[in-house]
Amino acid sequence: MQKKILGLGAVLAMMTLAACETVQGAGRDLSTAGQVVQQESAEVQAGM
Repeated sequence: MQKKILGLGAVLAMMTLAACETVQGAGRDLSTAGQVVQQESAEVQAGM
């Protein structure tokens, strides 16, 4: 019984760490997209 609980705990910990990595990666992608939008808008404003 204790081995099952320990195994389940290990699996849950791994899933939690994987989810953190996924959220962190998505955050970086959104940040990069925001920077591109800012650069493009600055170029458009400079051309006006």
